[in-house]
Amino acid sequence: MIFTETSLKGSYVIDLEPIGDDRGWFARTYCKNEFGKIGHTKEWVQLNHSFTKQQGTIRGMHYQIPPFSEIKLVRCIAGIVYDVIVDLRQGSSTFLHYFGVELSAANKKMIYIPEGFAHGFQALTDDCELIYHHSQFYLPGVEGGIKYNEPMVNIEWPLPVMNISARDNMHPLIDTNFKGL
Repeated sequence: MIFTETSLKGSYVIDLEPIGDDRGWFARTYCKNEFGKIGHTKEWVQLNHSFTKQQGTIRGMHYQIPPFSEIKLVRCIAGIVYDVIVDLRQGSSTFLHYFGVELSAANKKMIYIPEGFAHGFQALTDDCELIYHHSQFYLPGVEGGIKYNEPMVNIEWPLPVMNISARDNMHPLIDTNFKGL
């Protein structure tokens, strides 16, 4: 695995290093020792798999409120998505900045998202599937979100928004008094 830190400190794009032969390929997607080199020490306690049917769909932007913040590791295993993270860390020099990266089954990239970030994505093709590793269990009542079109963040989504859940569409705009997580 090749870890490349993004412009948002503590987050990484991870390139897999497949080893191939005439049968296909094999790649490691997690190694405790290698992740330890970037400071990851928490256990993955929950793995989730999502399917998004329609191109243009946005899911997000989600986070869990401290002390239930979580680290996520996200990989696309079918289709192509534009994956976005937003820095919500109180006092961070990149507070309310975002980073986006294309994840696909073909490019074999993953994104490592530290605590204190909102996360979401837009499906760039039909029939997208993502695998998520979480360092914290999902707990109803401690989740939060920001609107996908939050003007204080100004995410440039690659495609027109075709579908968004009622829940995600109801996330509030960020109050000017919001100091972060």
